[in-house]
Amino acid sequence: MDIRFTSNSRPTLGIELELHVVDPSTGDLVSAAPDILAEIGGAHPGGEHPKAKPELFQSTVEIITGVCETPGEAKADLEATLLEVKEAAGARGYTLMSSGTHPFARSSEQIVTADPRYHALVEEMQWTARRLLICGTHFHVGLQSGEQAIAVFNELQRYLPVLLIMSASSPYLETEDTGLASSRSKVFESLPTAGLPPLLRDWGDFEDFMETLLEAKCISSIREVWWDVRPHPDFGTVELRMCDAAPTIRETIAIAALAQSLVARLAERYEQGDLPPLPRDWTIRENRWLAARHGVDAKLIVDDRGRREPAGDILARLVAELRPTAARIGASEELDDLLELWRIGPSYVRQRRIIEAGGSYRDVVDSLITELQTDQPQR
Repeated sequence: MDIRFTSNSRPTLGIELELHVVDPSTGDLVSAAPDILAEIGGAHPGGEHPKAKPELFQSTVEIITGVCETPGEAKADLEATLLEVKEAAGARGYTLMSSGTHPFARSSEQIVTADPRYHALVEEMQWTARRLLICGTHFHVGLQSGEQAIAVFNELQRYLPVLLIMSASSPYLETEDTGLASSRSKVFESLPTAGLPPLLRDWGDFEDFMETLLEAKCISSIREVWWDVRPHPDFGTVELRMCDAAPTIRETIAIAALAQSLVARLAERYEQGDLPPLPRDWTIRENRWLAARHGVDAKLIVDDRGRREPAGDILARLVAELRPTAARIGASEELDDLLELWRIGPSYVRQRRIIEAGGSYRDVVDSLITELQTDQPQR
């Protein structure tokens, strides 16, 4: 099977962010996405907004950027679409929040979007699809070739836990304390083509694997492979998909700076023949679990002998290593902001502080709404 990879001469950046639509009077989700999208799409061809899209449930809206050069450009792009969605939601008495899960809304009470592909997904995947009341963030970074994309794709799996920890915002699910930093990542990986990908030899190996899945009718399109990280041939990117939806645009953009700088640096190392041997599969899987379970308190495995280091130390070292690349691509300020956000604590930490102080799940929702509105994490 011949899959063409669209070449990008530079590490462009694109972001996809999923948002919950909330009734502020109750804190619960509301199935208002179709009306919101119809309003803001009215002035566009076909009645569809180019940067605001439906998702599986009618309580979710996805906003996307165009192809951006820097995190700063992506921030302005996201904020412009977010404002349109906010205003349309507000006109109906609703608001928005961004997090991997809603603390108390129930998936069984949500309405599936009236699109045949979503209903086909639910019919085929059954319970695993019906429970996908989750929101994530995806980051696309441009690469030059399929071979380069596979090399970067493989090496990125070493760093997925750090990105997951920074975005972790789903400790509560359907009124239950899951005990995890990111329950969304565990919910989503239950789909048969989601979760951690296999390590691949080269672009030909990727083409062969996709052909096998298509011939076996496991998928009808390679877009149905929802790995934590995947090559996106049409866009000419590697797409990082493991992150929870962060509550603020500030956090989203800081993580985007990490993703863009990391991919750019790994592409440079590939061209220089400087990439290390592939990590062991067991190490990748265990570290993903440690990140989802323990978040900032995780001690991640850093070599094949099982030596472990605190995630915070790994992040600090990674930011230091990436500063020259970030400076070259215009991502320095946003990359450095990661360290301040780590000190404040990712969203799951902030949500737990509210509950530990005697607050309720409704208080958590109110805080998440405020964080998106102010674009500042609540300390």
